[in-house]
Amino acid sequence: MQTSLRRLFLLSTACFIFALLSGCALTKAHISLSYVPQTNVAKIDGADAVTVRLDVTDVRTIKDKVSVKKNGYGMEMAAIIAKEDVAITVKTAIEAELANRGFRLGEGGISIISELSRFYNDFKIGFASGSAVAEVIMNVQVKRADGSVGFSKLVAGEGRKEGFLLASGSNAKVALDSALRDAVDKLFGDAAFIDAMLKAAKS
Repeated sequence: MQTSLRRLFLLSTACFIFALLSGCALTKAHISLSYVPQTNVAKIDGADAVTVRLDVTDVRTIKDKVSVKKNGYGMEMAAIIAKEDVAITVKTAIEAELANRGFRLGEGGISIISELSRFYNDFKIGFASGSAVAEVIMNVQVKRADGSVGFSKLVAGEGRKEGFLLASGSNAKVALDSALRDAVDKLFGDAAFIDAMLKAAKS
């Protein structure tokens, strides 16, 4: 008798959890993306004499959706939406790092043009747990005052979160924030990018 009651209890609990997770998967999630500037960044010699204007253009087909929930079978469910304009999030991140290094932000100097082509997280559903894999891809150019291009590069960042049971907005956010950080790190870690801004200002 006790064994039967125990089985009934476990079955009821499993059904309740399944119903709860399924209900969550059918509801849209809205997340706030964030970027934490790098710490202990040294000022660059000559950067204070360079005025930079940054333009970020979002060329993605769908602007607000940054991921989609999935159920235990890997089927796509409700959308995960960014609360703020993703292009603004990217622009704020890049501008923070420019300021950290001593560049001045404003009009009348050189231009940085960034075309954002991907900002998305994809959930990979495993047998016992899942993983969130996010990508941020943008093409970045540095243009001189005469409009000529001094630097052009496709920058791709990746972020991951492993070992969770629910393909939720909060898990997507962790991976997306990490992917943005990785992309910005790679951009500012490229000596040619910094050198192009300094040379463009002198020319």
